[in-house]
Amino acid sequence: MSPGDGADPAVRRFSFRTTDVDEARAAVDATYYANFMDLLDPARGLDARFEVVRLGPLTVGDLSCGAPIGMRFGELGAYHVDLPVSGRLRWNQAGRGSALATPSRAAVFQPEGRATLERWYSDCRLIAVKIEARALQRHLERLLGRPVRTPLRLAPELDVAAGPGRSWARLARLVVAEMGNDGGLLHQPLLTAPLQESLLTGLLLATGHAHREELDAPSAAARSPRAVELARDAVHARPEHPFTTAELATVAGVGARWLQVAFRRQLGLSPMAYVREVRLARVREELERADPARTTVAEVAFRWGFGHLGRFAEKYRERYGELPSETLKSP
Repeated sequence: MSPGDGADPAVRRFSFRTTDVDEARAAVDATYYANFMDLLDPARGLDARFEVVRLGPLTVGDLSCGAPIGMRFGELGAYHVDLPVSGRLRWNQAGRGSALATPSRAAVFQPEGRATLERWYSDCRLIAVKIEARALQRHLERLLGRPVRTPLRLAPELDVAAGPGRSWARLARLVVAEMGNDGGLLHQPLLTAPLQESLLTGLLLATGHAHREELDAPSAAARSPRAVELARDAVHARPEHPFTTAELATVAGVGARWLQVAFRRQLGLSPMAYVREVRLARVREELERADPARTTVAEVAFRWGFGHLGRFAEKYRERYGELPSETLKSP
């Protein structure tokens, strides 16, 4: 698997295990970046295990080496987060000084500046998230509803022990947990697109940068009922489309954060909750027309993006006063 155009929403998976340093280097080259890899303790044999998935502009990997190694890169050309699940990682970028990444503090790399993993400790298993630079910059612009003229620079470390950083780390772990589930939720476009957006938005809300305060301060544009109306019309016209909040904000002509505030003020729902309500209604329509001998609740729910049948059934009963299976069996 090799990184490609961020516009491609397809899920691509790469699974690899080797005891050869050159093979491990080539695997990192193919999935992330060109690199030089050194085995720091030749007495300990390498046992590299890489599970990587590509989600549009995001590459998420579950990586371990089983031996202490060092790695050197040129400029990455992408934003990158290394989040240890266990163990430690000592890293450096552009001579800023050595820093230690741990399960409570992730390393955040910029697109520019030479990067070095000074010591990837033998007990370190990490989640590595690569984010295409252009995709994150454009996503920030969609959230703000305006162009961003200068390159985005993220704070070099991310606290993942509490607050929004912890929430973002959980999203990354969810992707890792689903990687081996062939045919699972990662392969459902109605769920994959919002998940990609959540990872991009979450990173921008969890890390420090020059636009952080502006993201928390929606403007008066959010008070416009026309913005909500335009977004609602788009959802009703194409409920099967894998909408994201950022895409609906573009349709409405406002920033994504502003659209979220406008939806909550006017409808008491977030944009994506509204999308789910519309899809829930379409599920009901389909169940009412379906032949229970040929159709199951699970296949209809899954087709409309509801992956957890228990929660789906609960929401359905709250909305319609009966279980979806009862709707399907009704004359």
